[in-house]
Amino acid sequence: MSQEDIEILQRALKRERAARKAAEKILEDKSRELYSISKQLKEHLEEKTNTLNSVFKNINDAYIVMDLFGNVLKMNDVAVEVFGFDIKEESFNVSELVYKEDVEYTVEAFKELYDKGFFKDYTARIVDKHNNIKWIEVNSSIIYDKENKPIAAQGIIRDITEWVTMKELLEEQKNQLSIIINNSPIGITLSKVSEDGVLLVNNSLVNMLGYNSEDFDNIKVDSLTHPDDIEKSKELSNKLNSGKINTFNLEKRYLKKNGDILWAKTTVTAVKDKNNIIKYHLATIEDIHKEILDKEKLIESENRLSALVLNLNSGIVLEDENRKIILSNRKFCELLNINENPNDLIGIDSKLFAEQNKSLFKTSSTFVQRMDEIVKNKTAVFDEELEMVDGKTLSRSYTPVIVKGNIKGFLWKFNDITLEKNYKISLEVQRTKYSSIIANMNLGLVELDNDSKILMINQSFSDMSGYKESELIGKVGSDVFTEGESKEKLEKEREKRLNGNPGSFEVEVKNRKGETKYWMLSAASNYNLLGDIIGTIAIVYDITEFKKLQLQKEIILNELKEKNEELYEYAHIVSHDLKSPLRSIQALVSWIKTDNQDGFDEMTNQNFDLIDSTIETMETLISNVLEYSSIGAGEIEVVDVDLNELVKDLKQFLYLPSNISINIKNTLPVVLGDKTKLQQVFQNFISNAIKFCDKEEGIIEVGSLEKEEHYQFYIKDNGIGIEKKYHDKIFKVFHSLNKREDSTGIGLSIIKKIIDLYGGKIWLESEPTVGTTFYFTIKKQ
Repeated sequence: MSQEDIEILQRALKRERAARKAAEKILEDKSRELYSISKQLKEHLEEKTNTLNSVFKNINDAYIVMDLFGNVLKMNDVAVEVFGFDIKEESFNVSELVYKEDVEYTVEAFKELYDKGFFKDYTARIVDKHNNIKWIEVNSSIIYDKENKPIAAQGIIRDITEWVTMKELLEEQKNQLSIIINNSPIGITLSKVSEDGVLLVNNSLVNMLGYNSEDFDNIKVDSLTHPDDIEKSKELSNKLNSGKINTFNLEKRYLKKNGDILWAKTTVTAVKDKNNIIKYHLATIEDIHKEILDKEKLIESENRLSALVLNLNSGIVLEDENRKIILSNRKFCELLNINENPNDLIGIDSKLFAEQNKSLFKTSSTFVQRMDEIVKNKTAVFDEELEMVDGKTLSRSYTPVIVKGNIKGFLWKFNDITLEKNYKISLEVQRTKYSSIIANMNLGLVELDNDSKILMINQSFSDMSGYKESELIGKVGSDVFTEGESKEKLEKEREKRLNGNPGSFEVEVKNRKGETKYWMLSAASNYNLLGDIIGTIAIVYDITEFKKLQLQKEIILNELKEKNEELYEYAHIVSHDLKSPLRSIQALVSWIKTDNQDGFDEMTNQNFDLIDSTIETMETLISNVLEYSSIGAGEIEVVDVDLNELVKDLKQFLYLPSNISINIKNTLPVVLGDKTKLQQVFQNFISNAIKFCDKEEGIIEVGSLEKEEHYQFYIKDNGIGIEKKYHDKIFKVFHSLNKREDSTGIGLSIIKKIIDLYGGKIWLESEPTVGTTFYFTIKKQ
C-alpha cells in the first residue's frame, strides 16, 4: 500500500469520527432537553417520540436503547444490520453479543457507564447473530426519569471492522516493509526535500558508512559525497528537483565516518504527493567498491596486455566476431610494410584489409580465400608459411577466441621466419653433405648401444667386414667378429667407455668370409642431450696390410699414431663439442612447442633468437672443425689468384656497417695458390676487424710488401685491440678472447694452418683500445 493510499484512509477515518461526534452531540443535547423538561414529557411524548424515531432512522450509525439490565428496547435499521437481531421479531440482551475474550473489559465499561452516566470510544469485539466477529466503537449515556433516576441507557454503535482490518493490514505491511528495508543488502534512505536529516535509513547504509542511525538525523546523504563527485551529483539533483527527470543513477564515492572512500551505485527517485509536488527523495546505495577496484585492476591489466602485445616481436591482429580489427601492433605493420599506426587499423574490416594487401604475397590469388577457409573451419592453425614478393617468409598462426562455447573473436599471429627457413635449408644441405661424407669415407664408422649392439654402420665398414648393414643391426659386435682374447679385450674396453673413458686399440677379427683381419679401433662414449652415456661411436681402420708389411712397421705405426690422434680428435668433437649446440636446439624447440599453446610472448621471441644463434654457432663450429681437420689433406687446386679482385669481392658480399670503411693501401700481388683458402684468410681477418670495431668511424687497411722469397701482407684496424699476453694464445684451437655467440675460437687457428700450408708465418701487433695489425707471409712459388 502506497503512502498516498494511507493518507486517503486516514482522512476518511477523520471525517467519519467527526460525523460520529456530531451525532453524539445531538443525542446528548436531546437527552438533556428530555431531562430539563420532564414535566412536559408526557404531554409531548408522542410528538417527541416521533421526532426521535425520525432521528434514529436517519442516523448513519447504529443506535439502541436498552434497560439497565441490557435488554434492548429500541434499535434502528443500522443496528439491525450490525447485530443481525431485530427486536420486532425477537428480544435479545447485549450481553449475548459480547466476544468471550472481551467480557471482562465490557463489564468494566458498563460499570463506568453506570457510575459516570456515560462512556466514550468503547472499542470491543462482538459476535452477531450469524456468528460473525465484528469490531465496534460505542458511545453511550444513561437515560434518567423526571426524578433524575436512571431508567435506561442509549448508545451509538459504529461498525469499525473494516477500519480495524485495514489498520492491521497497514501495520503488517509497515512491519514487512521495515523488515525488507532493514535486511536489504542495499543501503536505503528516505529524506524530506525541505529538511535536513533523513526520515529513514536502513542497517545496510549504517554499516556501509560507519555512522549511527542517530547521526543521520542532522545530515543529508549528499553531504557525504566525495568532493570530486559533488558537482555531478548536484547537477542531477537539481534536474530531479526541477522535475526534468523523475530518477537518476550515478556511480560516485562516499566518505565514510573513518575517512575511507566507498564507491557506490546510487539511485535517487522523487516521491510526489497528489499535487505532483516532490515531498521526499528515496535513495538506494549499492556498494560497488570491490567491483570498481576489480574494474580498475582489469583496465590496468588490459593496458599492460595491450602494451605487451604492442611491443611483441610477433605481428598480432585481434578481430571481433564480425572480423573487425580491435587490436594490432607495430610488428604487424612492419612485417606487412604498412605505414600506419596500429591504432589506425582499429575498426577496419579484416576481409577488406586482406583483399587490399594480398598483392604483398606470392599466393595473392588464394591468400584471402585461405583466410576465409581458416575462419570457417574455426580450428586453430599454426605456422603456415607465407612467401612475400619482397623475399621475406612469414609464418601465420590462427586461434579462435572462445568464451563459454561461443566464438567471440579471432587471433592472428605473424612471424618473420626468413632467417630460420634459410638456416633450415642450409642445415639440411650440410646434413646431407656430411651424411654422404660419413657414409663414403675410407674409415669404418660403427655406432653401438651400451650393450654393444650395433645401431648403425657406414659403407666403408660394410666393405671392410663383408656384411650388409641389415645383417648387423641389433647384433652384438663382439659376438659377430671376435672370439677368445679379442672378445675379452672388447668387453674391457666397453667397460671403460661406460665410465666415459675413450680408447684406441688393435683387435683381431674375422670378416664374413672367415678371413683374419686386424682392425684399429678408436672408440669414445656417445652422449645424449642430457649428458648420459647411451653407447659408443667407433672409428675402424683396417690395419691388416700393415701387419703383413713388417718391413714398413715403423712407418705404419707412425701413420697409425697420426691417424689415431686425428680420429680421437674427431670422435671427441662428435661426442662432446657437437652435443652442446644440439642440446640447445632440442631444448629451444621444446620450449617453443610448449609456449605455442597460448601464443608467443616476449620470452618465446627471445627463444627464437637463441635458436637462430645456436644454429649459427653449430653450423660455424661444424664447418670450422671439419675444415680445420681437412686443411692439408687431399690435393690443392693451384691457380693464379689476383688478391685485389679477391678483396674487392669480399667487400661486396661481407656485411659492412655504414661507419666502417675498407681501404686497399697499395696494389696487391697475384699469387699462386688455392683461391678458396686465400679468400678465407682475408675474409677471416676483415670479418674480425668489423666484428670488434668499437669506434664511431672504423677504418680497415689492407696492404702488402714484396720480399725476396715471399710476400708480406697486413690487415690493420682501429678496433678494441688485444692485450700482449694473449698474442700467442689466439692462434690456438678454441681460444676465444671475446665470449661472443658468433665466435667459435677456431677461426684464427684455421688461418694459421692455411698459412703454415703455404710455408708462411703469422704474427700481430696490437694495443688495447688503439687497434690491431695482423701480419702474414706467403712464399713465392
